[in-house]
Amino acid sequence: MFCTNCGLNLGEEDAFCSRCGKPSGVAAASSSPPPSGQRPRRRLVRLMSEKKVAGVCAGVAHYLDADVTLVRVIWLVLAICTVIPGFVAYLVAWIAMPKEYGAATAAGEVAVTHP
Repeated sequence: MFCTNCGLNLGEEDAFCSRCGKPSGVAAASSSPPPSGQRPRRRLVRLMSEKKVAGVCAGVAHYLDADVTLVRVIWLVLAICTVIPGFVAYLVAWIAMPKEYGAATAAGEVAVTHP
């Protein structure tokens, strides 16, 4: 396979040309990665597909790229130890965070599937 922009010989698995950076057919078929040095933008949302109560802990875990169970345990300990602030913070997050109907994928993105 050759780059259609500069003519460099590319391997079959190459997603981009190493000389000019133009996406190859492999990159066009899949979703293109973000520009170098930038992470994909994450949104703080309540994940309805992974919820136990309201999806707040699942959304926070996804946003922080952490384990959902760990976030739930930490939030529970915070709510028990601080009583009012822990529960109020959960209620505020429940109200303020928008819902996201989707399933978390292996790459960390959320695949949106509306009912």
